[in-house]
Amino acid sequence: MSGNNGRMDVINPATGETIEEVPVSSAAELDTAVAAARHGFGEWRGVSGLERAEIFHEVSRTLREAADELATLMTHEGGKPYVENHDEVGWTTACFDYYGELARDSVGYLPAPIEPQQLALVVREPVGVVACIVPWNYPLLLAAWKLAPALAAGNAVVLKPSEETPLATRRMHALISGLLPEGLLGAVYGAGEVGEALVRHPGVDMVAFTGSQETGRKVGMIAAERLMRANLELGGKDPFIVCDDVDVEVAAQGAVWAACLNAGQVCTSAERFYVMKPIADDFVEAARSFVEGLKIGDPMDPTTDVGPLINEGGRGKVERHVGEAVRDGARIVAGGERWGERGFFYKPTVLSGVGPSMRVMRDETFGPVVPVVEVGSLDEAIEAANSVPYGLGANVYTRDFEKMLRCMRGIRAGTVWINDPLTDNDAAPFGGYGGSGIGRELGREGLEAFQETKHVHIDPRVEKKEWWYPYGRDDEPGRRTI
Repeated sequence: MSGNNGRMDVINPATGETIEEVPVSSAAELDTAVAAARHGFGEWRGVSGLERAEIFHEVSRTLREAADELATLMTHEGGKPYVENHDEVGWTTACFDYYGELARDSVGYLPAPIEPQQLALVVREPVGVVACIVPWNYPLLLAAWKLAPALAAGNAVVLKPSEETPLATRRMHALISGLLPEGLLGAVYGAGEVGEALVRHPGVDMVAFTGSQETGRKVGMIAAERLMRANLELGGKDPFIVCDDVDVEVAAQGAVWAACLNAGQVCTSAERFYVMKPIADDFVEAARSFVEGLKIGDPMDPTTDVGPLINEGGRGKVERHVGEAVRDGARIVAGGERWGERGFFYKPTVLSGVGPSMRVMRDETFGPVVPVVEVGSLDEAIEAANSVPYGLGANVYTRDFEKMLRCMRGIRAGTVWINDPLTDNDAAPFGGYGGSGIGRELGREGLEAFQETKHVHIDPRVEKKEWWYPYGRDDEPGRRTI
């Protein structure tokens, strides 16, 4: 990382215009943030669980009061419709509330001791200073999924938002850092160079990262070199199975929402659709009808359904995936082209006649595309669902409870949604199998990810043990056996 400050442009993806220049953090500023975090960590460790809970609830109230401001900032810098960004603020506050309460109940547990007079304790302790590196698609929510459990566990945090969307995160930091011990929550700004310097910093004890597989591998390799803990969420290519016992109109609307939420730029976006042959044509027609009724446009308009992609590179990737699929025999049923004269918009797209080997069915598209493959059986659908090296989430539509169980057990994914796509729960773990990452966020698992486990063995009697040296002497009592 350069020692002198540069600047990065923040672009409004709905217009393509620069809305602000943000200074890139220097090496000295990064050092200062880490040093301050270590100081704050020392103070935070002495704060009781009840007091932490009260602080977290105050953080939540503060963010709720600023919801309109934060949602507006996210809309301008990220392009997600305002209504979705306002929801994101609400989900963010709920995460802080949840971990505020969990912070009161996270000290460990008592296993059975070896001897009746002894006491065994398993104590949960903080790791230290955590580097939290978050993406642009849900800048506040995915920050909270790291910040809240890390702080609840007693750690300090240095946060690096995406260079695409630093504004709302910077504002959140300003709103809540003053409610915490000085230095406990720091922030640095920049692109990959700053992120790498943060992960390599000797004052950092752990990294929590959400982003691409490519960058996640680099983060993981640095963490491995340092023998440092890493929590990595690396995206997905989520399947969506539609059985022939459901209301096709409802399933198609759920499918389009799961594919087009935030213009398809969700880690758990549905990107592969496996539909039973008897209803496949009806499903495609229903999806086409619903897609063509969606409103594309200004994300600040409360009636807008689909906003722009984050940048020209993101839109170009969607265009390549769709174009290659059409070249290889797929058919565009709806969409398949840019929208508007400025910004990075792409029409929600439905594809039929898609083959399982096409890139649109293998690589993460991260755009508003519904590629449909006909399948002859549920077993075929489950096998196809497990055919890519991702396993973040999966969706299933069926009324048959036996099929629900078969999918639950057969699909290799961290979350399986049945008849209700993309619904997260703060109290349940989130993360993936295989190439979708390492570790879990949310739930108790999300808290434990930021804790060290210590076993404490206490014997109140100061006395010689019968199993000590010397061995095999006639005048010694028998040894203890286990």
